[in-house]
Amino acid sequence: MPGARVVNEDLFFAHNEMRKSQKEMISDGIEMLKDGGFLLAAAPTGIGKTAAALASSLAVTNLHNTNPIMPKILFLTGRQSQHRIVVETVKEINNRIPHGFSKIRLVDIVGRESMCKVVDKVTGKCSCEEGTRENDRKSIRRKIEDFILREPVHVNKTIEVARKWKTCPWAGARNAAKDTHILVCDYNHIFVEAVRESSLPAMGIDLENTIIIVDEAHNLPGRIRSGLERRISRVVFRRALSDIEEYKENLERTERNLEMPESNSLKEAITLEAKIRALRDDNAITRWFEEKSAENISSKGDDIRVDTREFIDIIADAIEGMGHEEAKDGLERIGSLIRLLKKVVVEEDPDLGEDEQNDCTRLAEMLEICLDYRGSSALALIFDNMLEEPRVTSHLLDPSVVSKGIFEQCGGSILMSGTLFPPSMYSDILGLPLDKCRCKEYSSDFPLGNRPVLIAGDVTSKFTEREESYSSIISHVRSVIKNTKGNVAVFAPSYSMLDRIYSEASEWKFGKFFEIEEQRMSKSSVERLIARLYEKREFGGTAIFGVLSGKLSEGVDYSDNILNAVVCIGLPLPPPSARQDSLIEYYTKKFDRSRAWKYASLQPAVNSILQALGRPIRKKEDRAIIVLLERRMLERRIENCMPEMQKIQVSSSTRTAERVKSFFDKT
Repeated sequence: MPGARVVNEDLFFAHNEMRKSQKEMISDGIEMLKDGGFLLAAAPTGIGKTAAALASSLAVTNLHNTNPIMPKILFLTGRQSQHRIVVETVKEINNRIPHGFSKIRLVDIVGRESMCKVVDKVTGKCSCEEGTRENDRKSIRRKIEDFILREPVHVNKTIEVARKWKTCPWAGARNAAKDTHILVCDYNHIFVEAVRESSLPAMGIDLENTIIIVDEAHNLPGRIRSGLERRISRVVFRRALSDIEEYKENLERTERNLEMPESNSLKEAITLEAKIRALRDDNAITRWFEEKSAENISSKGDDIRVDTREFIDIIADAIEGMGHEEAKDGLERIGSLIRLLKKVVVEEDPDLGEDEQNDCTRLAEMLEICLDYRGSSALALIFDNMLEEPRVTSHLLDPSVVSKGIFEQCGGSILMSGTLFPPSMYSDILGLPLDKCRCKEYSSDFPLGNRPVLIAGDVTSKFTEREESYSSIISHVRSVIKNTKGNVAVFAPSYSMLDRIYSEASEWKFGKFFEIEEQRMSKSSVERLIARLYEKREFGGTAIFGVLSGKLSEGVDYSDNILNAVVCIGLPLPPPSARQDSLIEYYTKKFDRSRAWKYASLQPAVNSILQALGRPIRKKEDRAIIVLLERRMLERRIENCMPEMQKIQVSSSTRTAERVKSFFDKT
């Protein structure tokens, strides 16, 4: 690239015209990134934040053109649809880059399991190159790398071409990443330690020489927490023992067939078998689970917090003296156990659910988390009796223990979302230094009148008043569905309320079809449901029923103005639990009582509503009406948790019906 060090804001912009909010965001991004800082952008849907983030990041990497190793841009997103948007945006950027500037190279990658045909758990090799002659493999691998780097392509196209050429798309993408400017990948590539340490060096990526763009960044704290969430019960000991016995028998058979002496691997398997059998049969562990169960029942709650070190100690005591190793303290015994558990590889049935897969890995990961965080208040171990077997779950309370160090290493970052609100909260939660952050809310260029928000002042989902509001809630829902021309989405705060409302609503005869979200709904089932919205739009439309923070209310792109009305019922505050109490207690100590309540309870509940009401408006011309059935949304403390929007208070379902009818009569 030419050596000019003056930043041209529109040099890497993908479109002919730049909206006011985009121009602001690009300018802010450049200003923060060039000094290694952070932009936290609460950017409404439709303002073009992907194009803005890429334009500012590419402009700043251009400042480093005298450096032989230019910074890479890591674009992190958990949505396949966003992968495609990034690819198409970079194509547009390349079409507009002036003569004399190099085209932007992009690599799009997902997890290995999704890219390779079959991965052998024992050898770590995939079956992608079966049938390819050894002499041809190197040239075909170079060929797929050249294909990936020639022009930006979506990962699905890479997989399609690689399979046609009988080469590995995952290996090809990783090798191509060494020569790319932009890598599009999942959060896990950066924020899960094991994935980061195995993937980044292999792709020639050094965090210190990267700019990180985090899309849908409101999800990042939850994704980091889920990365350290593991569950075990006593049944895990039984299943792990079964896995080890299978593993040991396979080793014995192999060594017997080869007529070889007992290997070190087999000796370790025998030792591990004895240790896990001890855990399964240990009276102290049995007694511990029984005591915690009784304590939980007497607490009259659903769960209790247990001490991490107490849990580790009882495991360490159960395996003391097992095996032939020298005497070690409890922590060393746990470490040795983890090491042996990670070596166990068994053939996994693809038809089994996640809870029925390799329990040695599950147990090892749980123990490793407990070991790593045994002295930290940032991890809570929660005991519950919610299933047939009592279980222990690890919960990371503070995502900054993971994210802070990563953001300190990188060369700057843009974190963006339509519901990154307020952005300063996320800088606190993720551990970003305020002196290097710009936390900004960008205004939408869309007409506010295209998405009026009705707030019902006569209903609430508050537990003590929910029943007396229920009939009025039903009346409001009925009014919206009856008077909406097109498709309606109704989102409830829980599956129990969803089922109750749907059972009544599905009996109504308004010329509409009815669909309901199911718990643990598969991606393909969601896609089929959304497809039916389009198919039945001209036949009176469909009313879909889902839950706030569920599959239908977040992450789905309802394009072409396919949703004409959205109803959000209640304020989905998290219910009381030991985990929630631990989180509030932790944040109170770290911040203060006011921010603890807001960060742990209030703002996440409001943001789940903001996510839902952002579904129908995807571009400037879209129109939809929003109805919030919760009078608490009118309170000042909650108004302060929401961005600017056109709010209209309604006092009854009759008034809701009038407003909805009037909105569609103007169409």
